[in-house]
Amino acid sequence: MTEPLPWWATRFIRALTAIGVLLPAKAQGRVVSLEVGAGRVDAEVQDDRPYQVRIGLTAFGKADWATITHALAAKASATVQLLSGELPRDVEQIFKAVRLPLFPSSAREVSLDCTCPDIEVPCGHLNAVFSALVAQVGDDPFTILALRGRDREMLLEELKNRLISAEPLDPEDRSPALTEVMDTFFDCGQAPGLGGAAPLHGSRTACDALLDQAPPFAITAGGEDVAELLRPVYRALAGASLPGHGVPGCAHV
Repeated sequence: MTEPLPWWATRFIRALTAIGVLLPAKAQGRVVSLEVGAGRVDAEVQDDRPYQVRIGLTAFGKADWATITHALAAKASATVQLLSGELPRDVEQIFKAVRLPLFPSSAREVSLDCTCPDIEVPCGHLNAVFSALVAQVGDDPFTILALRGRDREMLLEELKNRLISAEPLDPEDRSPALTEVMDTFFDCGQAPGLGGAAPLHGSRTACDALLDQAPPFAITAGGEDVAELLRPVYRALAGASLPGHGVPGCAHV
């Protein structure tokens, strides 16, 4: 049983069919190579001989993609899905809002070419490439974005950069941008009470109080109660003096 296509592949088919590019004609030959780049698909189809097939789709320019990336970054849910490798269902509306359709909306956006002698366009070789392209789109939704001019790596890098350099939502927030504090972002500073740093203050609790709350151990060690054997260890870890070795007590916790 054939697995159903994901929504973006189905939408891609509908868009191509609506503009009269993808026709219900029989595919012909075997696609032996297919390469997707900005604005074009280059493929080779083996039939009675090898034929070179090219499908062109208008790619957006740098300024257009800056607008698109800004719109995507403004919607947190869309950004999260893209960064996780998924295509959000509302991505088409985000593109439309900036007047740049994700899926082809006019036959003028698409160009078709095959080196075979067939007069019919699309020929069977083009249909074979379209079938392979739809399968690739189903496996990787970023194929559509690559056709429009942005591959996965470039788009995700731009989204990450926009998130890092985003201005604070609160106009009163004077916090520096993340890019300005990256050198010290993971620096926790001096530990409390060390190197002149102010110590943390809290309620005074016996450092071995946990042992008093623990249920009785069912075993002993050398005839000694395990809790009592552990008590000096707890006190030592807390910096407390052992009984008979100075002032009893434990540090603030």
